[in-house]
Amino acid sequence: MAASRTNPGTPDRRSAARYLWWVTAAQPQRIATGALFGTVWMICLTLPPYILSRAIDDGLRPGDRGALVGWSMALFGIGVLNAWLAIMRHRTMTRVRLDAYFRTVRVVVDQATRLGAGLSRRVSTGEVVTIGHSDVGVISQTLTATGPGVGAVIAYVVVAALLLSVSVLLAVVVLVGVPLLAVLVGPLLGRLQGAETAYRERQGALAAVLGDLAGGLRILNGLGGKGVFAARYREGSRKLRDEGYRVGSAMSWIQAFGLGLPALFLAAVTWLAARMAAQGTITVGELVAVYGYVAVLVVPVASLIESGYDISRGLVSAGRVVAFLNLEPDPEIVGPVGDRGDTAPTGSADRHGDEVDGPAKPAVLRDPWSGVEVAPGLMTALVSARTSECTDIVDRLGRFAPTDATWGAVRLDAVALDQVRARILVADNEADLFAGTLRSAIAGRGDPDDDALAHAVDAAMARDIVLGLPNGLDSSLDAQGRNLSGGQRQRVRLARALLAHPEVLMLLEPTSAVDAHTEAKMASGLRTARAGRTTLITSTSPLLLDQADVVHYLVDGRLAATGRHADLLTEQPGYRLLVSRGTEGEGGAEGEEPDVLEAPDVPDEGGEPGEKRYRSGCRPDAEPTHEALR
Repeated sequence: MAASRTNPGTPDRRSAARYLWWVTAAQPQRIATGALFGTVWMICLTLPPYILSRAIDDGLRPGDRGALVGWSMALFGIGVLNAWLAIMRHRTMTRVRLDAYFRTVRVVVDQATRLGAGLSRRVSTGEVVTIGHSDVGVISQTLTATGPGVGAVIAYVVVAALLLSVSVLLAVVVLVGVPLLAVLVGPLLGRLQGAETAYRERQGALAAVLGDLAGGLRILNGLGGKGVFAARYREGSRKLRDEGYRVGSAMSWIQAFGLGLPALFLAAVTWLAARMAAQGTITVGELVAVYGYVAVLVVPVASLIESGYDISRGLVSAGRVVAFLNLEPDPEIVGPVGDRGDTAPTGSADRHGDEVDGPAKPAVLRDPWSGVEVAPGLMTALVSARTSECTDIVDRLGRFAPTDATWGAVRLDAVALDQVRARILVADNEADLFAGTLRSAIAGRGDPDDDALAHAVDAAMARDIVLGLPNGLDSSLDAQGRNLSGGQRQRVRLARALLAHPEVLMLLEPTSAVDAHTEAKMASGLRTARAGRTTLITSTSPLLLDQADVVHYLVDGRLAATGRHADLLTEQPGYRLLVSRGTEGEGGAEGEEPDVLEAPDVPDEGGEPGEKRYRSGCRPDAEPTHEALR
């Protein structure tokens, strides 16, 4: 596919080498220009020794002032030309590298978007960060070989030809010696590639640990687990350091050989040429020329070694990028999964017909595996003693997991995915908050007016957040809302979800991090804001459940009872225990102490004292399974 300013093209994902070739072939004109400048520049580097030898033999030795001045002017002109060629070569190769860098960034971002909510389940955050931060830079550096690297090969041939005009022996020494240098460096490049691979893998894993540690530092403090995670990070850091030593060892030898071997080669050829000059085989001017040729040859030889080093590292980084690009989205975007009897949906790549349109009007969402139905226009609540049971149902009804769910008269996974995403919104309690203004965080991808923003903020009981910030809605918000407390972040997410006005809104534990007083107001505001619209919530909060039209009580992931909150309190002892005292342990018997975690009575990053971290019951799992609101 042809690339454009907005379309990077279709990358070749068959291998690391093919990917490097793709980023090279994507800019043929610029590559050719860079190779031309690099080649002419290196060839021109070989001209000063020739001009200098002619100035000695034709002007200095016979005392011909005119010839000496002429050759001196020619030497000055070549110097000016070389300076201009070096500037143009560097500019062109910088553009080549930037094109490769941003082209790779674009395909990586496109792939991350394609993977969607399944990204966090397929690859760690640290791996993505390492690819986006380090590997794209290494890949772009690899393309340096297309400029000076090509020029180095041609300059090597030119120098050999010039030496052939002086002495066949010297030309043979150069033609044989340079490939010998490459043979000596070759094993080190293989060693470097292996060490780089291990280093990159461990770097990605350690970055993921650091992200987990930074993101959950306050919670780890409360649980006393900070020391455990810190020890784990120190151990990973030590192993990464050891791998870094291996990489550094290989790199040091390659760089030493890249500088030292050409210097030794220069000394050897110069010694041989000096003996030939002493014997009268070549003139003094030719001796000077030979020294200059071989000295200039140090540049292309070093460039060849450096290009081999860059390509070796580039293959490692391109391999990681290719592995990421070859990940396939979770099967929720594929077709119907078929009849699976009494087992949970597992997904299938088999389609049963083309994509269809969703129901023309709001319709019932039904999950046949659990028996849960979400009626249009009503607020429905899911209650379960196990977190994963509620989350799994929401995943299936929101089409974030393989599903047999139906939407009216059609299968949910037969409906075009863009229609599902446009009409059904899953608001994860851990959805991302991007850096920017509070206004942009709540508005998402829309452009609402101030009245719409105010209604959403008031419904989510977030007015105090706006008033408490120095510039109100235009105040700066840190990434992930780190300058807000846990309860404040939750209310901002709820305001964003309400402002989106989806046909179906699914909220995962929307009030788990606020105090009871705020929770009661949020429950009432949610009820008012979503009146007449389909809403599904997961919670064990009596304040929230009392606002629901229908409550589904789940046991072992299946529907055990349905009714109003007050009716279930009377008729279902297990439900009554769950919502009044917390929850049973995972698989534990009734009567065990509820697993409830409360925050200490201290402010949470500027938030209210006593905010609840998580209420046990249906709350999001540690790793979010839904896309962030845009």
